[in-house]
Amino acid sequence: MKTDRRDAAKLVRLFRAGELTAIHVPTEVEEGVRDLTRCRDDVRADVVRWRHRVLKLLARHGRVYQAGKNWSQAHWEWIRAQRFADPILTRTLEASLEALGQTLRRRAELDRAIESIAAEPAYRGAVGALRCFRGINTLSAMILVAEIVDFQRFRRPRALMGYLGLVPSEYSSSDRHRRGALTKAGNTHARRVLIEAAWHYRHRPALSARLTRHSADQPPAVVTEAWRAQHRLHRRYRHLVGHGKRPTVAVTALARELAGFVWAAMTGTAADVAA
Repeated sequence: MKTDRRDAAKLVRLFRAGELTAIHVPTEVEEGVRDLTRCRDDVRADVVRWRHRVLKLLARHGRVYQAGKNWSQAHWEWIRAQRFADPILTRTLEASLEALGQTLRRRAELDRAIESIAAEPAYRGAVGALRCFRGINTLSAMILVAEIVDFQRFRRPRALMGYLGLVPSEYSSSDRHRRGALTKAGNTHARRVLIEAAWHYRHRPALSARLTRHSADQPPAVVTEAWRAQHRLHRRYRHLVGHGKRPTVAVTALARELAGFVWAAMTGTAADVAA
């Protein structure tokens, strides 16, 4: 039996026992920023689809670019120079390229809008701190901020890892303990950003020109945490791959630890970030 009266009584008992967990209810502005970053992610997927359609159309008719990297300036010039004896095929290619161009322009417009929001006082501090980490730039930082919103609501880094679905599933009973694949629960957008960023830690620790520029005016504690992450995660990757783990599995483990470093930086310097 389930009624409002029974639910209310159960909630009161749970509240009295301290079993209820507080959640962050996003404001309309926070929801709007989150929808904007998700819209940009959808457009990114559309760009990938249209690129595939163009390449597959050309490949079906024996037109394969082999002079360099796809979607470079030279590749674009090669694609635009393609012509077919059949005018219908030529029109099909032109329509596909036109759709791809429109999608690319839409993505550029959204990127400019997100960069403009990232420069606002409400987001400038958090985005600046996140950009100190290797593999995280303005767009990735805005996705993390928009999806997680308040890092302080996670008491421990493991709670953030679980929220992002980066912890292994478990099937245990009695004295048997079995660990399975990642739960992949929670926020898929933030998890994807962290996994993409984790791929950068395969390389030796280094301060690129971008990292040096972004770290120049950030709190020393954040910069130190980001530098520690480079050393720790690079060693971890070499250890896991050296012991037979596939690179994809190793990078996922790195993403889990990267979430811990991000949590430490965002919660340990909350006053500086908010300023």
